[in-house]
Amino acid sequence: MSSPPAPTGRARVPVPANPGRVPARTDPARVPAWIVWSLRVTATLHLVTVLGQAVIAGMFVTGEVDLLAHHSLGATVTSVLLGLQLIAAITLWRPGRGPLWPLGVSVLQATLVNAQIVLGQERQLAMHIPLAMVIFGLAVSMTAWTWRGQRRAAA
Repeated sequence: MSSPPAPTGRARVPVPANPGRVPARTDPARVPAWIVWSLRVTATLHLVTVLGQAVIAGMFVTGEVDLLAHHSLGATVTSVLLGLQLIAAITLWRPGRGPLWPLGVSVLQATLVNAQIVLGQERQLAMHIPLAMVIFGLAVSMTAWTWRGQRRAAA
């Protein structure tokens, strides 16, 4: 006689009584494509503006002082796009049933960008420039995830 299988420590997932009800767990394959694309587009545009800000800042630091107004305008555009990314991340999470962490990263990005704007207005370059590198890294990571991690959901 064979013995019963050893317990794995995992609980059995009950079958829902109402088959029309959507399970509470997240499943990227169930996220509607338009939600995934809204996050992809907003994250990509946010990354482009962050890169544009770096170019303008580099030109400003090398002597093109007239570009400070463009850098300030770029900060506003970056903030607006990040607000749209926040909305897309909320939509991905609920009602899209996607993961929660992109919303957390978007909130962190928004907090850092707002701090960045204040530091720039106060001319605190010792903090402004390193924080720009953190913002750039987060923007690259978020954009890369939207294109790689959500590929199945948009198919």
